[in-house]
Amino acid sequence: MLQRRMTREVHYGPVIVGGSHPIVIQSMTNTDTRDVQATLGQINRLAKAGCEIVRVAVLNQDAVQALQEVCKQSPLPVIADIHFDYRLALKAIENGVQGLRVNPGNIGERWKVQEIVKAVKERGVPIRIGVNAGSLEKDLLEKYQGPSAEGMVESALRHVRILEEEGYEKIKLSLKASRVPLMIDAYRKIADLVDYPLHLGVTEAGTVKSGVVKSAIGIGTLLAEGIGDTIRISLTGDPAEEIPAALHILRVLGLKKGGFELISCPTCGRTQVNLVRMAEEVEKRLEKLVCPDEGLSIAVMGCVVNGPGEAKEADFGIAGGKESGLLFRKGEIIARLPEEELLPALMKQIENYIAKTCKKS
Repeated sequence: MLQRRMTREVHYGPVIVGGSHPIVIQSMTNTDTRDVQATLGQINRLAKAGCEIVRVAVLNQDAVQALQEVCKQSPLPVIADIHFDYRLALKAIENGVQGLRVNPGNIGERWKVQEIVKAVKERGVPIRIGVNAGSLEKDLLEKYQGPSAEGMVESALRHVRILEEEGYEKIKLSLKASRVPLMIDAYRKIADLVDYPLHLGVTEAGTVKSGVVKSAIGIGTLLAEGIGDTIRISLTGDPAEEIPAALHILRVLGLKKGGFELISCPTCGRTQVNLVRMAEEVEKRLEKLVCPDEGLSIAVMGCVVNGPGEAKEADFGIAGGKESGLLFRKGEIIARLPEEELLPALMKQIENYIAKTCKKS
């Protein structure tokens, strides 16, 4: 892990992005924003899953009007995603959003941008400039003969310059692409040129199966290099599925504490217990438990070779044997048990520990 790139701080209500603050997890609703209850229902599920900032699409006046109630009831800071119509941005700010996603270059005449800047200055609302490789300006596509990292950076700086000339610098940037190498290259280049916080993402990443892999490689690579202040895993489908993937990426890199980490071996010819069933069942049961703030690592191992030795750092674990296995904690063997007793004994150890920890706190 390289040292974290230091950036300016921007505030989305109580959530601070940038500087030395933790990486923030974002998502976006896919409900019709005009449907207040459906939108709030999805936001609440996102918040429960661990999302910290949410973005909503604002297509028209009916949607922007609905924002008033959405912002009032949302447990998360709300960012309005707006294109072309400056009046929607003004009304969204008036209705309580705590962030805008606007590209000044597609708003139109300069006076329209000036109106937005005046409104965000009064409320202290940050603006995210979001560049996508698939929608670069025509002149940049011609200049660089198609989507390129250089073109994405030039586009971002073009939009930044407009806001800076208007005296506004509460800015966050994103330079997303569906091709991971292109996305990584663009973020690396912009990180060397500005100190604004960066929102990382692989756009149009795909379904859970493919999208998580692409996002983990793209976002994970940059985070490991110290680049990035907020992240979103863009998946086709329920946005609540994005949050566990984001949390896993941050925990694997040591950038977020808490949560359960399941360690399980791939099995081999030495395995003589039904390890696949055990690991899946443990994972399923852990999802229903509240994890202590410091987090817990749980090991489900196939044999004594990969048991207390390989997984000795795990808080709790089991290792299979011949129709039996070991129950251990931090590498120390607690008991040898028949196969059918391993999983219940492991879960009892975990649940007792959580009960004691929560009682103390």
